[in-house]
Amino acid sequence: MISLEMDMVQYDCPYIDTTRDYEVSFLAKQWDFHPVERELETRIMVNGADREELDRGLNALEAHDHMESYQLLRRKGDLALIRSRIDETNAMSVIRDHSGYITGPFRIRDGSEIWHVGFDTERVAEGTLSELERDNEYTVRSRESVDLEDYYDLLQNIDSAKRLVDGCRELSEVERDTLEKAVEGGYFDTPRDATLSSLAEEFDVSKMAISKNLRRSQRKILDRVTTAMNDVTE
Repeated sequence: MISLEMDMVQYDCPYIDTTRDYEVSFLAKQWDFHPVERELETRIMVNGADREELDRGLNALEAHDHMESYQLLRRKGDLALIRSRIDETNAMSVIRDHSGYITGPFRIRDGSEIWHVGFDTERVAEGTLSELERDNEYTVRSRESVDLEDYYDLLQNIDSAKRLVDGCRELSEVERDTLEKAVEGGYFDTPRDATLSSLAEEFDVSKMAISKNLRRSQRKILDRVTTAMNDVTE
């Protein structure tokens, strides 16, 4: 299996067009292709810079020429979940015609889209990339050849990986920023570079506050890590 992460610019995608004109981004991991209508149906998250910008982005998306159907499922503040159908784009057609398959979520912002795509062989991957160049712009951000054992291991432990991601999401913004600065500054190195005092000075809080934020963030992450470790071991 050849796994590619691609930064894709399509000129016939309503999601990409919307992110060029409005401060909104899209994230989706679920999609379904309807071969008779040649349409892509997606449940996709939309994030706006604020509530007003989300309104403008959603209105523009619904009115786009390549949007076949649109339904707002849920909304809270500057986040929305929509269900939509769009016409098959050129890049989608090329990927499908070469038996490519999606291996990760779509992320769309600032006029381009991150794709995670898999192919069965190197030859097929190269042929697909060559054809994509005709009507699209793209950059291959990473390329990995995954052998059978690694692919099986990935599938077997995907739930453990999700738990780790969920643990990261549990962190508050303050806890995440504190932990990142501590790691980047060498707080956990030996010998230690950053200290509670230097971190407290950087965030303009007390050493006690820094210590509490570090302990809370470490506990949340380590709880998930130990659970994942037990799952992987089993």
